[in-house]
Amino acid sequence: MSNTTVSSPPCFAHELEAGWNGFEAVDPQTQIDVARWRKGERARLIASRLAVPVEERVAVAKRVAAALTGLTTVFPRAVIGLYWPFRGELDLRDWMKDLAGQGALIALPVVVAKGEPLVFREWRPGCRMERGVWNIPVPAADRPLVPEIVISPVVGADRAGYRLGYGGGFYDRTLANLPHRALTIGVGHPVAEIDTIFPQPHDVPLDWIILGDKQWERPR
Repeated sequence: MSNTTVSSPPCFAHELEAGWNGFEAVDPQTQIDVARWRKGERARLIASRLAVPVEERVAVAKRVAAALTGLTTVFPRAVIGLYWPFRGELDLRDWMKDLAGQGALIALPVVVAKGEPLVFREWRPGCRMERGVWNIPVPAADRPLVPEIVISPVVGADRAGYRLGYGGGFYDRTLANLPHRALTIGVGHPVAEIDTIFPQPHDVPLDWIILGDKQWERPR
């Protein structure tokens, strides 16, 4: 376990009982407390990530790309859902180009509406892009793909495989609604490791977490 200390740990942790997805439904006040804690932790983690020097982010991205290659080479022509970097996220675009050159189909996530799952559009080097939500570039051509591997950036992640994102719930809805089970991998800088996200029933754990030189598979 990381030595990371969860800042201002919420007093509701003892109320979370084992059940579906590791936890049963909790009372409304606990849900409010979890959301409030996550908001503060999210802000702290993003600030920590943005404070990392650019050259260090580049070096970490290379190490993460090497680890990803080891996990994905058994799927030589898979549809791989990736992402366009945003707010200090690891930049894996060079690796993305290499994958496309090796015959993999690359898909980038697109927000279609609040409260709805993401859709994935095919991306190729040099394809026309347009601005999506938060001005993140997305492929302009609306050719949807269903990923067999989903690689998602994390704001925070714990050793149980749970991912803290930006709070919109897009990845949780997407993974829950895929027509088949995908290999799911969360990636980020080592500063993203936290002791727990205090998972709720709607949180979907990922199969692997890779944070720089740290990587772990979700306990089964």
